Amino acid sequence: MSTTKTTPADDAAVMLPRIESRILVVREQKVIVDADLALLYGVPTKALNQAVKRNADRFPMDFMFALSATEKAEVVTSCDHLQKLKFSKTMPFAFTEHGAIQAANVLASPRAVEMGIYVVRAFVRLKQASVLHADLAKRLSELEQKTEGLALTHDTFSRNTRNQLKQLIEAVNQLMAPPDPPKRPIGFVTPEDKGSKKTSGARGKT
Repeated sequence: MSTTKTTPADDAAVMLPRIESRILVVREQKVIVDADLALLYGVPTKALNQAVKRNADRFPMDFMFALSATEKAEVVTSCDHLQKLKFSKTMPFAFTEHGAIQAANVLASPRAVEMGIYVVRAFVRLKQASVLHADLAKRLSELEQKTEGLALTHDTFSRNTRNQLKQLIEAVNQLMAPPDPPKRPIGFVTPEDKGSKKTSGARGKT
């Protein structure tokens, strides 16, 4: 029986969107919460945080910080998959891009190192998207101003043309707007999950 092997590109196409959906903006920084990072790296959250505390000198504030009670409440409210944090007495840690890769280095397991690469790529993709959107927003604003100026200086500039340009600008702005957060979280597919799905599928065929 032949099996289809996935390529690194296939793995990235699957993993990156799922990791990106776990990256939040806290204190105007893109971060990933310790519970999500631990799941990616294949260790309990407690084990991740203990490893980080043993190497505290390698995690300055721009690598990692503890959420405040208010920030924790906002995260729990906006992220369905982090509801369990509501009952935790400790404040979750948030890791920036640099902190996430440093955590992988500290854990030093094959899985953490492999997934750390995907995490960094996800942060980079979001950063590139933000820069692209900012540049596009600037260009649209300039186009809108030029359109208004043209309408004021040229009486022959038809109302229909102005309306069409306005509709175009509004449509592109809507495309640039961030999508509504999914009501149901998009979970990670871990090796354990894949194994359980295959097992249940085999039982259904028997």
